[in-house]
Amino acid sequence: MTTTKDIWKQYADDIKYFILSKVKDVSVADDLLQETFIKVHTKLGTLKNDDKVKSWLFSIARYTVLDYFRQRNIVYEMTDEDFIFEDQKLEHTKEDCLHGIIKSLPKKYRDPLFLSDIKGLKQAVVSEQLDLPLATVKSQIQRGRKLIAQGFIECCDFKVNDDGYLVGELKEKADCKVCNHS
Repeated sequence: MTTTKDIWKQYADDIKYFILSKVKDVSVADDLLQETFIKVHTKLGTLKNDDKVKSWLFSIARYTVLDYFRQRNIVYEMTDEDFIFEDQKLEHTKEDCLHGIIKSLPKKYRDPLFLSDIKGLKQAVVSEQLDLPLATVKSQIQRGRKLIAQGFIECCDFKVNDDGYLVGELKEKADCKVCNHS
């Protein structure tokens, strides 16, 4: 079983760098790093798989930064680091394709979709975070979802069945047109 101390030794510098890249203030980054590791310590028992500790830790750090920004009404700027869902795996999955497809979306669709569908924020909160009208955010999220479906069609030759569901077999990574190039 991994301990908080083990996680700190292995990842504290990486997490601090990640937080600092978002908040651009060393003392705030130090505070958010401490807050992140307090959460890690209190929630360590919920981690089911030690192999996922890095992605779990970065998720906690991202949410801590998001909370900091939300409390101060600061707009959160997305970077490619935000779209890292898991450590690299040898097995090719739908998540690999999704990751590549989301990264390839235009920023105006990617950011609201990411905050809403990946981070789980309510659309009204996304509207505030991005300083956009709610109707605009809603339409951008809907358009982003359609582009993701289109991405699976283009990347993996999925099809939309008669019931409107996206169906298909995942190709080998080398044959994927989008996620193989992300």
